[in-house]
Amino acid sequence: MATGDIYDLVIVGGGPGGLSAAVYAMRAALKTVLIEKAVPGGQINLSDSVENYPGFTHVSGAELSMRFAEHARAYGLEQINEEVAEILPGLTHHTVRLADGRTLAAHAVILATGGSPRKLKVPGEETLYGKGVSYCAVCDGFFFRGKQVIVVGGGDSACEEGLYLAKLAEKVYLVHRRDALRASRILQQRVEAECKMEVLWNTVITEINEANGGVGGVRLRDTRNGQEREMPIDGVFVFIGFDPNNQLVPAGIRRNADGFVLTDDQCATAIPGIYAIGDLRERYARQIVLAAADGCMAALSAAHYVEGRKAAAADSCELPTPA
Repeated sequence: MATGDIYDLVIVGGGPGGLSAAVYAMRAALKTVLIEKAVPGGQINLSDSVENYPGFTHVSGAELSMRFAEHARAYGLEQINEEVAEILPGLTHHTVRLADGRTLAAHAVILATGGSPRKLKVPGEETLYGKGVSYCAVCDGFFFRGKQVIVVGGGDSACEEGLYLAKLAEKVYLVHRRDALRASRILQQRVEAECKMEVLWNTVITEINEANGGVGGVRLRDTRNGQEREMPIDGVFVFIGFDPNNQLVPAGIRRNADGFVLTDDQCATAIPGIYAIGDLRERYARQIVLAAADGCMAALSAAHYVEGRKAAAADSCELPTPA
């Protein structure tokens, strides 16, 4: 792109939301670039199996990511593999500064930066990360063949990852702080039917203990009576949700108490021309199909916004010069 040119749209993040936005933006003939620092697809690359995306009864996260990316590239989408350092809102255009020093100007920006695994924040978690503490069963499950592991959480992700680990581990304990899971009923039924899984109800981990350079056990607390006990274990997998990757969200854009961006029903933020989608924005549920829907809505809204700005600029140029 020539120096001084302005993109119609810059999409920051190449997960399902960002790639969906790219498809709709390209179909709307917007001059678009998508920036992703890692591989396309985001968090879904870490999923062994996706069974709730329409049109696929069963597909791996990696394959679904590939299909998203191929669809977007089929329209000639420009992509930049680099980290974004800063988003600078402006009156005439917005500026996206990359970590390598380059800057891009755009009429509209879609933030699709997603989230990161939420931590337990207990002693031993940080020091034993990669040494028995993990946030990705597909990535690390192989190392726990024939061993005993704990999965922390009660939602869809915890159940899905626990079921995956049950194919490899000798025993999988699902630790949940409440007396009922939040996962979909079909996943709850699969957990109940899996003989290698056991749910530890009303239980939390208060400490992860080291042994021989790795995880050797955990301290558990009963949330009803406060009693604690030690439990030997080989690995701890944590799936308790995500925190939004909101470091690039400019000042002036409202967030809720948990840091998720507040938008209208078109995914527009308080700053005109800047949109937030997927796991970055406040919403009731976090699913692949919802992130993709956000991408569609934000791209259509951005197209309308950009067309309006261009029409206004053209009208101003046509005004007669005062005598």
